[in-house]
Amino acid sequence: MTTRKLYSKEFKLDAISLVLEQGYSRVHAARSLEINPNMLGRWIKEHESVDGQAFRGNGKLTAEQLEIRQLREENCRLKMEKDILKKRRSSLPRKRVNR
Repeated sequence: MTTRKLYSKEFKLDAISLVLEQGYSRVHAARSLEINPNMLGRWIKEHESVDGQAFRGNGKLTAEQLEIRQLREENCRLKMEKDILKKRRSSLPRKRVNR
């Protein structure tokens, strides 16, 4: 089984630069870098579509993704607290109301 090669952000940006700025074809640039032309095409597509957030690296979240994660964690915690309070309330003895 072969291991998957990891390419740095700088390598990917340089490869993209060959095509977008220096006029190389995807196939020619990919061959010279010894990578698959489809992979280079995927990098170009990601670079053009993600507003400067392309190739962030593993585990590095955008500000929006981080906020969503924090809100989901808070939502989960609040639901658990609500369930605990419901269980506590249902286990308390009821008071009699004299009329």
